[in-house]
Amino acid sequence: MNSEKLLSLAQKHMDVLCNVISDRSVGSMGNRKATQYFKNELSRYHWNTEETLLEVMDWKTDGATLRSANNSYEVFSSPYSIGCSAQGYLVSVQTFNELETKDISGKIVFLHGDITKEQIMPKNFVFYNPEEHQQLISILEKSNPKAIICATGHNGALAGGVYPFPMFEDGDFNIPSVFMKDVEGEKLFLEQEKLVILESKAERIPDTAFNIVGRKGKNVGRRIVITAHIDAKKGTPGAIDNATGVTVLLLLAELLKDYNGKYPIELVAFNGEDYYAVPGQMKYIEQNGNDFSDVFLNINIDGAGYKEGLSSFSLFDMPDEIRNIVLEAININPNIVEGLPWYQGDHGIFLQYGCHSIAVSSNWFIENMETQEITHTPKDNLEIVNYSRIPEIAVTIKGILDKLSS
Repeated sequence: MNSEKLLSLAQKHMDVLCNVISDRSVGSMGNRKATQYFKNELSRYHWNTEETLLEVMDWKTDGATLRSANNSYEVFSSPYSIGCSAQGYLVSVQTFNELETKDISGKIVFLHGDITKEQIMPKNFVFYNPEEHQQLISILEKSNPKAIICATGHNGALAGGVYPFPMFEDGDFNIPSVFMKDVEGEKLFLEQEKLVILESKAERIPDTAFNIVGRKGKNVGRRIVITAHIDAKKGTPGAIDNATGVTVLLLLAELLKDYNGKYPIELVAFNGEDYYAVPGQMKYIEQNGNDFSDVFLNINIDGAGYKEGLSSFSLFDMPDEIRNIVLEAININPNIVEGLPWYQGDHGIFLQYGCHSIAVSSNWFIENMETQEITHTPKDNLEIVNYSRIPEIAVTIKGILDKLSS
């Protein structure tokens, strides 16, 4: 397929994933439409497909309110939190030491300052969960406050570009919580020890989602697994996070429709990278028996196709023989460079199991991950996409596969 047709196909897939389908959050109807679309496209190119059912939770809120005797404050329901209608005295907590020593039982606890500098990992998240995060969750659960209010700023690396960011995004954490801007929190601080009324109209909804895996090649020997997450955060079209990655997989489905190379290939649309429980990733690990020893190479695409700068291929745990092949393939295209190492993606799973991995993204995004204000927000839309980068990445990955198979 020539470059013009590949570009046109990329634009079509992106339009479907970001416009025709308006919400790809896990558990939503849009998410199920996206995975069905992915499966149908793979079937068109005669890939053997596998669909795996995932029991998940959708979530909605009709908003939240916070009032004191004389003031009201703008607050937002924490994603996947249970709702509440609570009245209690406000207890201010700024440090971990204060959380351990203050009596917050039956109170509404107000977290702000140093203790809210970053998003807390979900309590059952297995891939990255700092001990301090686990301890904070444990203390809160044992202390049994009526509800939690969090005043937050920016946390690009863990929470994306949203401001304020939700300190808790965890369907397994059962203390009602809301969040607010740090500047709003400075006003609320004056209300400590006073009676406040908090209402959060949030609801958890049991639902389903799917992983989709497409396979090509001989069913023997070590395999190459190419991955991208198909889900997106609520409230964002998820253009570079991660419709561009899914579109690369779909272009590869066409480019590799006649593939019969040395290594079997899997195209995996993971469902849940932007969801608190990563259900698709956990199910895939379970299906592989917690053993990836037969994975020769993982290539993960996430955050690719940003309008500024070049594409990046970051190489992890790469022996010289494979590294030289990859560098030879990416050096053909002046719009692709070797990128800095980063671990906030599904390639991290394969790295934990000792696999060679390549993480494909946008060089600008990797260099500005800590400060960017795009992902997980409405700004992550088709206007920020450089469509030319998508087929360039797909063609380069095909080049790597061709060289590895020769």
